[in-house]
Amino acid sequence: MSDIQHPDGARAQLLNAAQTGDWAARVLPQLADWSAARESAVLILFGVLDSIPARTVDAAVARDLDVLLQRRASTLSSHPGQVSFPGGGRDAGDRDVVDTALREAEEETGLDPTGVEVLATLPEIPLAISNHRVTPVLGWWTTPSKVAAVDHAETVEVFRVPVAQLLDPATRFRSVTSRGPLSFKGPAFDVDGTIIWGFTAMVLDRLFDACGWTVPWDETDERSVTN
Repeated sequence: MSDIQHPDGARAQLLNAAQTGDWAARVLPQLADWSAARESAVLILFGVLDSIPARTVDAAVARDLDVLLQRRASTLSSHPGQVSFPGGGRDAGDRDVVDTALREAEEETGLDPTGVEVLATLPEIPLAISNHRVTPVLGWWTTPSKVAAVDHAETVEVFRVPVAQLLDPATRFRSVTSRGPLSFKGPAFDVDGTIIWGFTAMVLDRLFDACGWTVPWDETDERSVTN
């Protein structure tokens, strides 16, 4: 099926998921004071790979559908070294969270925001560890532009990951992190040694479920991850 499925079909599925998906909050550490948390946004940008499609035997989506990710610098105080979506805190000059997501993505990856079609914004998600309330902005890359890490003090790597590879059951596992006496578990992905976990993995997992793309995977496979 994936050999003949046109990647634009994913655009319609993403739109439908944003409009009809169950976005009720799952168990997440809540913010102590929502009004005191910084308003932020991330860009979840889907497009069509420029180069090699995913190497999967059976894919739930077209093999050349991809999503844009980046790796944060290890010197940052918040989520150091982790894989993330482009994004950040809302500035005073931003018109709205969409403006925030596109501005941050341009500053971090060098992408041309005029080539991005904004499909929808998803409900805010609390990110208690850094005291942010984050709005995911769902985008479709109508005209892909060259991307690379712009400021290496913040971002060390920018890359495009085939969605089919993320959906591959062999890629998926459940991360386990500990903070003091508390232990947290969540979805995670091992993409050729690059570990995607935490907020980014949780949002991808929710989105894949809402789109109907998720392929059954071994949720009993638990592995410890660290910052």
